Amino acid sequence: MINNFWGKCKDVLKDAVEKLKGSDKRIVLAQIVQEYGSGGQTVVAREFRIGRDTVRKGLHEVISGFKCEDAFNLRGRKKITDKLPKLEEDLKGIIDSQSQTDPKFHSIRLYTRLTITEIRKQLIQQKGYTEIELPTNQTLNTMVNKLGYKLKKIQKTKPLKKISQTNAIFENLKEVHEKAAEDDTVVRLSIDAKDRVKIGNFSRGGDSRVGTQACDHDFGDEFVTPFGIMNVKDGTVDISIALSKVTADFIVDRIEEYWNGHDFKGNTSIKTLILNVDNGPECHSRRTQFIKRMVKFSIQYDIIVLLAYYPPYHSKYNPIERVWGALEQHWNGDLLDSTQSVVEFSKSMKYKGLHPAVTLVEKIYETGKGLENKVMEIYETALDRMEGIGKWFLSISPSKCKEMINIELLE
Repeated sequence: MINNFWGKCKDVLKDAVEKLKGSDKRIVLAQIVQEYGSGGQTVVAREFRIGRDTVRKGLHEVISGFKCEDAFNLRGRKKITDKLPKLEEDLKGIIDSQSQTDPKFHSIRLYTRLTITEIRKQLIQQKGYTEIELPTNQTLNTMVNKLGYKLKKIQKTKPLKKISQTNAIFENLKEVHEKAAEDDTVVRLSIDAKDRVKIGNFSRGGDSRVGTQACDHDFGDEFVTPFGIMNVKDGTVDISIALSKVTADFIVDRIEEYWNGHDFKGNTSIKTLILNVDNGPECHSRRTQFIKRMVKFSIQYDIIVLLAYYPPYHSKYNPIERVWGALEQHWNGDLLDSTQSVVEFSKSMKYKGLHPAVTLVEKIYETGKGLENKVMEIYETALDRMEGIGKWFLSISPSKCKEMINIELLE
C-alpha cells in the first residue's frame, strides 16, 4: 500500500516536506521511514536529499517524544568582534590619526603608507595586541572596508567654478568680439604660454606606428616653454620656444615682434589691438612690468590696446588653448629628446590646415622686475578699467598715456 501511495503522490509529498523546517521536517521524515519499513532510512535520505544522521535524529524525536532544539547560532567560529570587542574602535583610532596634518609632530601621525600590513603592525605597537590573537589580514581588510575606510584615489580640491563677475566678463567679451569681427580697423590676438615641456626620452602617452622606446623614468631638469600668438580672425599662429622663464618682458617682446613681422607697424588703418589673455601671473592686469610695457607699446605704435581677460577657471575659452591641444596630439607619440625636436615638431604640426611660424628664443630673461607702488599709481591714471570688471577688462589709449605719464618713466 505504501509503495503504491509513494509512487502516485511522491512529488506532492516531497514538495510538502521541503516546506517544513527544523524538527517538524525531521519528524515527518522519521514517520515516513517507519511506514516504509526496512531500508527506509536509505530511501528517504536519497529521495529527500538529506543526511541519514538527520533521519536518525528525527526517529529519536518520534520515539522519545521530545523535540531537539537547533542552536545554529552557537555553531562555527565566533565573530572576531566578540573575541576582541575593542578592535573596531582601535582600528578607527589608528586610521583616523593619519588624517591629522601636523607639521610640528604634535600628533601620532605615522607618516607612512597605511596598508593592512601597516595597520596590523600599529595594532600591535600602539594598542598592545599580539600577533596570534589578531585575525588574518583578509579579515582586517574586510573590517576596515565595512568601517568605511575603502581605498580611494587622492583627489585635488575642486576649484571654484565661477566668481561673481564671471557672467559679466563673458557678456562683455561677447560684445567686444562681435564688434571686432566686423571691424577691419581692429586686430584681435589670443596669447598664452603652454605648460613647460620636459626634454628627454620620455613617454607622453601617445601612439606611434614605429617602435619608439622611451625611458622607464621621467627624471630630468631641462625644459622649454612654448608661447603662442594667434590671429583670431584668420587663424594663423606664431609659436616662440622659450629657453628661459616666460616673463612679462618676454611676452611683450613677442607681441612687438609679431606686430612688426606681420606688417601692422605703420599701418594707419589699424586703430585697435584686442589681446585675449589668461589672467596668469606674468600678464595679469596688476602686473606692473607688463602694464608698463603695454603702455609703452601703445604709445610707440599709436594703437589703442584692449586687455580682455578670460575669467578665472575658464582659460579653455581662450582660442590659443586649442592650438596647444593640437600640438600635444601631434607630438605625443614621439620623443622630444632635444630642443630642436620641439621646434621641428612645432613647425610640422597644423592648425586649421596651416603650419605655425616657429622661432627659438635663446635670450634669458630677468625675473622679478616691477614698478614701485607710487610709480604704478601714475600708470593707473592712464588706464581705463571697466566698472565692475576692471581687473579683467581695461583700455590703454596712447593719447591719454602721453598726457598722464612722464616720458621718463617709460624708459
